[in-house]
Amino acid sequence: MAEDRTAIRLDEFLKHPPAKVWRALTDPELMARWLMPNDFRLEVGHRFTFTTQPRKAVGFDGTVHCQVLEFEAEKLLRISWSDRKQADWTVTWRLVPEGRGTRLFLDHEGFDPDDPTQQLSRRIMGGGWPRHFTVIGDLAATL
Repeated sequence: MAEDRTAIRLDEFLKHPPAKVWRALTDPELMARWLMPNDFRLEVGHRFTFTTQPRKAVGFDGTVHCQVLEFEAEKLLRISWSDRKQADWTVTWRLVPEGRGTRLFLDHEGFDPDDPTQQLSRRIMGGGWPRHFTVIGDLAATL
């Protein structure tokens, strides 16, 4: 199967129930621990930002502009993700109960397969997202 150069797709089993994974995923203080400082609020239409260190190699100034597009408690969270320059992506997390745990899916979509900078971003973020899943699982274990 050919590599999908337009997206990052992950599927990870976490040994915690959806309610705990959901809380780790959507509580702004917990989100800051596994992703970035933010002013997130679980409300469709809410615009918020993540802030982190700039990444000059990909022209990133350190601010991610987002909007909550859709959510269904303990099942789905979809946000827009933009640097207001080149990135105009959608990130979706889906939670599916599995035994005593949760199957967590991530779809980070919208990368331009013909843009070298976006492909570099996809490679960098593709390496980072799995580490975030580990921290989400660790946080869920403490709830």
